[in-house]
Amino acid sequence: MSAFKISPSILSADCARLGEEVRAVDEAGADYIHIDVMDGHFVPNLTFGAPVVRDIRPVTNKPLDVHLMINPAAPYLHEFANAGADLITVHAEADTHLHRSLQVIRGLGKKAGVSLNPSTSETVIENVLDSVDLILVMSVNPGFGGQRFIVSQLEKIRRIRDMIGNLPIELEVDGGVNAENVASVIDAGANVIVAGSAIFKGDDYHETIGALREAINN
Repeated sequence: MSAFKISPSILSADCARLGEEVRAVDEAGADYIHIDVMDGHFVPNLTFGAPVVRDIRPVTNKPLDVHLMINPAAPYLHEFANAGADLITVHAEADTHLHRSLQVIRGLGKKAGVSLNPSTSETVIENVLDSVDLILVMSVNPGFGGQRFIVSQLEKIRRIRDMIGNLPIELEVDGGVNAENVASVIDAGANVIVAGSAIFKGDDYHETIGALREAINN
């Protein structure tokens, strides 16, 4: 497996065939399956809940990368863990007791992630680095797929990579990543790439995932 990982976001999948879509990207070489949970409150959209995670779980053996764009998130951590999430990411902006939530996620036997919106400084997570397995940098304003990558986030990615140092923390980037800019995202220090429309826009997911890997390797 490559040093970097690709996590297709099912936000861009055909929801009428969601099980088939998950199985297709799994077979096409996805490393994770990214599930964007939105509440219409913290972000301006409504998407998936824990029942969808539960339905997807039997379809793939790949880790389910569940991104909670909800406020509050704490009351739902057990529900998503029980539904089959492998990695649960909460937003620093939406969690008053961030350290406690990360501890709860780990206590449930899951990997814990923390996400930052584009305008949020990485300094807010300095005191929880010992409690996270993944840091997710949003490179668009969360809420909708298909947005343009915010270039200023590259410098934030570099700063977070420096913060991580030798700690066993993955650095994930989500929003507007495609074959044209993915190499710069990896060069900045990311090792997990979330891609929605860049993968699901085509009919051949082997081809679209392969294009991302090729762009990185070149």
